[in-house]
Amino acid sequence: MRRAIFLGLGALAGAATLAGCSGAPELYAEEGWVRLAAVPGRPAAAYFIVHGGPKPVDLISVGSDVAITTEMHEGGMAMRKLERVSVPAGGTVRFEPGGRHVMMYDMNPGVKPGRILSLLLTFSDGTRLRQGARVVGAGDPAPTDS
Repeated sequence: MRRAIFLGLGALAGAATLAGCSGAPELYAEEGWVRLAAVPGRPAAAYFIVHGGPKPVDLISVGSDVAITTEMHEGGMAMRKLERVSVPAGGTVRFEPGGRHVMMYDMNPGVKPGRILSLLLTFSDGTRLRQGARVVGAGDPAPTDS
């Protein structure tokens, strides 16, 4: 009897593993980085990529424990604040220089280039994702994955 139960559980585990490999898109973020401000006291900017899951969802906030306030923005010199950013099912949304980004106000002055920060991305369906973000100086190039 024990053997039958064990084999049954093994079959269930195998089915669950195969279901996990179905290729359905999963909501996740990657390639996070933060550029510090050139002038102390000015905001830093955070960048990352969000990949949509099986259903469309909105990114409603991005926070960090090293900034008092964060805001999603779009644009370069003529920025506008964003209350939410739509992430299509299976789509990709980039936060990058000159486009969408997160302004990080009143940063902890102890944050220096080379550190890895934690960003908390919150979505309209209640999903929360933590994303690491490498800190670079104001004049430094964006980090690369190579």
